[in-house]
Amino acid sequence: MKAITIVKPGQVEIRDLPKPEIKSDEALLRPLFGGICGSDLNSYRGTNAYMAYPRVPGHEFSAEIVEIGPDVKGFKVGDIVTANPYFNCGHCYSCDHGLVNACMSNQTMGVQREGGFAEYVAMPGSRLIDGKGLAPKILALIEPFCIGYHGIQRAVVKAGDKVLVVGAGTIGVLAAIAAKSRGAEVWICDVAPKKLEYAMRFGLKGTILNTGAEAFDKGWREITDNNGFDVTVECVGLPSTFQNCLDAACFGARVAVIGVGKHNIDLDFTIIQKKELNIYGSRNAMTKDFIELIDVVRSQNLKLDDVITNIYPFDKAAQAFEDFDKNAGSMLKVMIEF
Repeated sequence: MKAITIVKPGQVEIRDLPKPEIKSDEALLRPLFGGICGSDLNSYRGTNAYMAYPRVPGHEFSAEIVEIGPDVKGFKVGDIVTANPYFNCGHCYSCDHGLVNACMSNQTMGVQREGGFAEYVAMPGSRLIDGKGLAPKILALIEPFCIGYHGIQRAVVKAGDKVLVVGAGTIGVLAAIAAKSRGAEVWICDVAPKKLEYAMRFGLKGTILNTGAEAFDKGWREITDNNGFDVTVECVGLPSTFQNCLDAACFGARVAVIGVGKHNIDLDFTIIQKKELNIYGSRNAMTKDFIELIDVVRSQNLKLDDVITNIYPFDKAAQAFEDFDKNAGSMLKVMIEF
């Protein structure tokens, strides 16, 4: 079979790999659409600390079941599904306490193990999630939507909350949509005007163009009458954007940290004590998040595919990664059509 492969930083090829042979508790999937995640882009750039090359990327996708093992229940050949791509060990302290999304030995598809950007993928039946009739393009967006949704849940966002999402990439925009779907008033912040303009098509309350500390400070103070936001959500992974979230949070606020960073922060941590802030880390998502979100998208008729700015055919995968790398400030969700 053909598989998109990041051979080394900056080099993507389509390689011939053995077609998977499924076990009795697995299904063979034929991917339909797959999204290039920020972690995939970091792998392409050589900045993903968890990557070993070569690697088949991809962990957000929709697929058709083309073969199914006898021990897989509740699914059949021809079903359109997505899958939980975070493989947990099942026996560490986190797993024993039900925190399987934060398994101490987590292996995410496309990062620590081979991903879904191939003609065929073997997947345990326990990880399959029924698409419930969602269009394959939208179904491929459920995984990144889950990342934001899980963080919004962690921060207990509720109707009437004033929420600021820092970072208008795909995860940030989807987190903003998740917060809005719970009845919150949502603003979004970024350094890229085009991304903010794009985010506003989802009915958010407003934006903050973060051209520097002074502009950011003025923006959040004007919006909240100097009080700060009830919830701030970090979706970038930089020390400066985490500091933004602390600064713009009201006293007693909830701060959700979704972004993944590699840099240390020089932090005057007294602000956490002074404001009595509640800080929530948010990692991956649970299978129940996938199931709940599919129902939310269907019941609220959310137009998630509006976050897709570019679609490339399978054989143009190298071009997709190159373009995304060069134009990340204007491209939101980039997809591969298999």
